[in-house]
Amino acid sequence: MTDEEVLHEFRDAEALLEGHFRLSSGRHSTHYLQCARVLMNPERADRLARALCRKLPRELRAQIDMVVSPAMGGLIIGHEMGRALQREAVFLERPSGTFELRRGFRIEPGATVLMVEDVVTTGLSSREAIAAVAREGGRVIAEAALVDRSNGSVDLGVPFYPLIDINFPTYDEDEVPPALAAIPVTKPGSRAA
Repeated sequence: MTDEEVLHEFRDAEALLEGHFRLSSGRHSTHYLQCARVLMNPERADRLARALCRKLPRELRAQIDMVVSPAMGGLIIGHEMGRALQREAVFLERPSGTFELRRGFRIEPGATVLMVEDVVTTGLSSREAIAAVAREGGRVIAEAALVDRSNGSVDLGVPFYPLIDINFPTYDEDEVPPALAAIPVTKPGSRAA
């Protein structure tokens, strides 16, 4: 799937939004990718997951024991990646601010894990989720995501395979340009910033 085909999927789902957004990372942006919206159609979710799966080297795919994703953002694409890889897929939750497994999910000691996210901007959620997997006895060997918004600068400590790199500018709270600051801010993500 080409970058333009991926963007077409987002546009068709009305999931590429414009305005003033505070991202889950706390940074501000003129664009927001509503991955839950692009993934609400099962056929589209399947297409995107299969395209993302093809980004992973074959030898890496063979090493994956299970897929783990942070809720809420990574839950749907993580499940679809589990299906594409024919591996179990579980998700982490933050009931008290720290990622943990719940619902009877477990990671067998030494299990090799593919972390799957929807969008990576700073990598904070990913690094927290990777640490949670390590606490459970698993080992994250790579991360895959629908979108890399980091401008290629994110360091997750493991190989990273995004489906697409989208480099809309983002700004710290004290760097927001006046034109953007004049637009009311929307916080569409699943985590309070």
